[in-house]
Amino acid sequence: MSDGSHEESGLSKSTWSDGDFEAMGWHDATIHGLSVQPTGDILPRLLFDLDYIVRWVHPVPPATHFSFWISPATLVFQDVFDLEGDLDFTGVGLDLEVDKVHRLVPDDARSNFSHCPLWLIEGHAFELRFRASGFRQYLRQAPRLVSRQALPYAERGGCAFTEIGFS
Repeated sequence: MSDGSHEESGLSKSTWSDGDFEAMGWHDATIHGLSVQPTGDILPRLLFDLDYIVRWVHPVPPATHFSFWISPATLVFQDVFDLEGDLDFTGVGLDLEVDKVHRLVPDDARSNFSHCPLWLIEGHAFELRFRASGFRQYLRQAPRLVSRQALPYAERGGCAFTEIGFS
């Protein structure tokens, strides 16, 4: 498993990038932390600590609920600008769960930033929009098969922004 693959879950590698975007999905991924990190350059990085659902497992009767292969992950967007968003925590829960991540072609005429797509992260109680040149996602631990869509805080190693995939 030195390449970060995990045969049981179907995972082929532990580090992904925007080149893999079409093969990835963040539906119901739980965000545990967010950080805007200065880089010393002009544009900062945007980091997410999340539980990435590697694979949904259909229930086998008599079971009636899905189970999930989940790995704690660090998602890092590079060269971030025009960051804006909304949070709506009216009601009971304070969970940040992703619904969908979109990579869009911006409709502005900033020719010097034409290489930076518009990213839209839609959540169940939030929305973030920003421009970024791309991303890398690091699965920090081998996926675990669990019955819920998020790992217990202690089992995932708390909140972290480590940029190394497991091996």
